[in-house]
Amino acid sequence: MSHDMIISGGTVVDGSGADGFKADVAIDNGKISRIGDLAGEQAAKTIDATDRIVTPGFVDLHTHLDAQVGWDPQMSSSSYHGVTTALIGNCGVTFAPVSKKNHRYLAELMEAVEDIAADAIMQGLPWTWESYGEYLDCIDSLNPALNVVGLAGHSSIRLEAMGDRSMDEDAQPDDRELAHITQMVKQSMEEGAVGFSTSRFLQHTVPDGRCTPGTWADLRETQAIQRAVVEGGGTGALFQSANDMATRFETEKEMFRQGAELGCQVLFSGGTGPNGDGGVSHWRDFFEEQNQDGKKLASICHTRPSGAFFGLAQLSPFTRTCDSWKELMALPTITDRVDALKNPDKRRQLIKEGIASGDLKDLARMLHPFGLDAAPNVDFDRQQSLQQLADKSGKDVVEVYVERLLESEGKEFFNFWMFGGNLENQWNYMRLPQVVPMLGDAGAHVGFFTDTDSPTILLSELTRKQGVYSLPEAIHRISGKSAEILGLKDRGLLQEGWCADINVIDYENLSSRQPEYVNDLPLDGGRFIVKSNGYDATIVAGKVVVENCKYTDARPGTVIRDFIRG
Repeated sequence: MSHDMIISGGTVVDGSGADGFKADVAIDNGKISRIGDLAGEQAAKTIDATDRIVTPGFVDLHTHLDAQVGWDPQMSSSSYHGVTTALIGNCGVTFAPVSKKNHRYLAELMEAVEDIAADAIMQGLPWTWESYGEYLDCIDSLNPALNVVGLAGHSSIRLEAMGDRSMDEDAQPDDRELAHITQMVKQSMEEGAVGFSTSRFLQHTVPDGRCTPGTWADLRETQAIQRAVVEGGGTGALFQSANDMATRFETEKEMFRQGAELGCQVLFSGGTGPNGDGGVSHWRDFFEEQNQDGKKLASICHTRPSGAFFGLAQLSPFTRTCDSWKELMALPTITDRVDALKNPDKRRQLIKEGIASGDLKDLARMLHPFGLDAAPNVDFDRQQSLQQLADKSGKDVVEVYVERLLESEGKEFFNFWMFGGNLENQWNYMRLPQVVPMLGDAGAHVGFFTDTDSPTILLSELTRKQGVYSLPEAIHRISGKSAEILGLKDRGLLQEGWCADINVIDYENLSSRQPEYVNDLPLDGGRFIVKSNGYDATIVAGKVVVENCKYTDARPGTVIRDFIRG
């Protein structure tokens, strides 16, 4: 018998959480046709998976690739890290539904919240749609390499219904406006949205400094939206949120409760604090309480501490207060900045001003240099913070910072552990059954940092080295479990008859590469990308889209609009 493709001799880790087993995998017409011993059978293409693991493609539950897919159908850097299905439209920030008059405003809102230049967005997208279904049609027409699942967002919908007052803190929709909001939500669900997203995070602001539409929505509004989500998409349709846990903790939890009671799959961005157990025991009890009688509540979280990459490429900790550093970072290229550092007088001035500013006094313990090895030093052993390195050398932290920039020719980045710095708490949170460790924010904050290598960090650092998960459990969380949360019908597991979204991974040598700052956005805009080692092949619908971190010409992805509901 001849097949389109055979993946031979690998260890199949099927995404269910079960132990891996030796087997060959045959693919025909974009589906998995056989799993077993296929010795003697032929194929048009054979991938030798000896000493490799064969897994489902990963399902990323939090991306902002809504704009990037317009000019980057390969959807990097997600596709470098085994992702085959990406959920877009998180945090309430989407581009549909929209009237023509609001095109520019939504682009500017995305820039303000997610650091993607509005001019690039306007240039890179055709803006041919009004309804959410038309937006999905447009994405499908771009022939993405990966599968796309879309969320309708609170920002665009509330803006359409309420206009400028949608962002005012004291503004709630009247009955007519609320009816318009729920009608748009229901229609978006009927047209193929997997669910609805909102942001209540106070740091998500629009260009004039107000919070994004939906931030101040009361429980009357969110409950009406949740009811519309279920009416339009069925029981289990997604209600996703980024929340303000600092000031509205009980309100946010009540919103979760209401959504779960109405039949939504509730999904929120979570994490832990630095003190005590960071809230892990509280969330354990809350998850157990809420996930009863068919109710569904889950969380996603980051796989490593992060928040900004400091260096010579784009961001310095001193530019708000130090004129010499402002002048340095204003030079047009990294080479120019390194040349300036090589001048002893200039270097002394930079160090003097940096010390005097005190800008690194509190930051230094939270800055962890990635080093210059092929893989970044994520420092999960917590031995290499900038403060620790300075203490060992007997020098000021600013001196060490400047010296490392100079010695690396401006190539080294310093990872700012703004969140998730208490690793024990974060890892214990990850272990909760309702948590998916995948919050890469692909397509967002591109000029400040990137966590799109979340799956690779999870597998190479947290699983292989730190033992936070077993390998089968780690794969399950980012494939089978993620697919179940979305209600994907035939993705997330390696099963005969299911879609052939598959990774072939050299697990023992799997790693992220050092982040790179590149200027490949429309209008020469800059962003961070991060590549990988160890993904022999990433396959979507039976076609290899990435091979050893190089793109093929295949773009077999699709916009998924049909989900398991009940």
